Amino acid sequence: MRPIVRPLLLCLSLFSLPALAEQLSGLYQVREPVASRQPAARDQALQRALDVLLVRLTGKPEAVQNPALAAARQDPQQLILKYGYEGQTLVVDFDPASTRGQLRQAGLPLWGADRPSLLVWWLNEDGGTAQLVGDGQDSAQPLRTAAQYRGLPLRLPMADLDEQLVATPENLASGTGLQGVSGRYGANAMLTVRARQEGGKWLAQWRLAADGGQSEGSTEAPDAATLADAVMLAASGRMAERFMGRQEATERLVLQVAGADLARFAELERVLEPFDARLRRVEGDQLVYQLESTVVRVRSQMALIGLREAGAASQATGQAPMVRARETTLSFRW
Repeated sequence: MRPIVRPLLLCLSLFSLPALAEQLSGLYQVREPVASRQPAARDQALQRALDVLLVRLTGKPEAVQNPALAAARQDPQQLILKYGYEGQTLVVDFDPASTRGQLRQAGLPLWGADRPSLLVWWLNEDGGTAQLVGDGQDSAQPLRTAAQYRGLPLRLPMADLDEQLVATPENLASGTGLQGVSGRYGANAMLTVRARQEGGKWLAQWRLAADGGQSEGSTEAPDAATLADAVMLAASGRMAERFMGRQEATERLVLQVAGADLARFAELERVLEPFDARLRRVEGDQLVYQLESTVVRVRSQMALIGLREAGAASQATGQAPMVRARETTLSFRW
């Protein structure tokens, strides 16, 4: 984003409200396991890391098959800032600007670092017993690793006695009975998972509630870590679809946001980063941007940071002597 009137924002107050979305750290860093440090193994890991990042940024596994990204996938180092080894893990840091540019050229949507938080109720079942995975338990580490790998801001329950009493297999299967204890975590979405080991493999049934919609599915994997990754990948795709909207043609939009201050301005710039927004002017406490996106996506992102829409979207067409493309104006305020 290229701010052109930032100095004018110094007159804004410093009072700010807490954000509803959560800023995901390490969005452009991928940690990829490697069998060795030989060049061939390294090159394969770099390509896998780029594929993971592409899915993480778009929410679409099919993004890696986009022909416009073939050259980048063939030579991922053109998008890499640095990489190094930590034991048997290759840690790759990608260049955000170059990567975003590649995705825009390919016509793919971009999911920024400000994302809805996900509360996960994960129940490991074994015979007639069930163990709720809680924050701080050793069994939580595979979930944290998988969530970071797939770009999800994860929240786990404390798994205290009250939560263990309500997190039963029946409640997780039906998606009911957890609303009361879930409220304390203030998450934007909730994922319930029942996992078990059977016949030498791991099975999971999951249910996701996000942005007023619900989806469910099942998956299997050879081990617990792979199962956690498969579930988080499925959840990431559903959440991207719910909060980003289905891919459709973009249009030129004018975005007006009232009630801004310095802290809110910084937060808004982060949220608008995927849209390549341009700040056009400041009018008192109102910021006016121009961007290319869809109305659905912008509304979803504004809701994540607690903005309220002020009036219905309106359209305006430029007049002679210069005929301008029709623009839709969206107005929000804190």
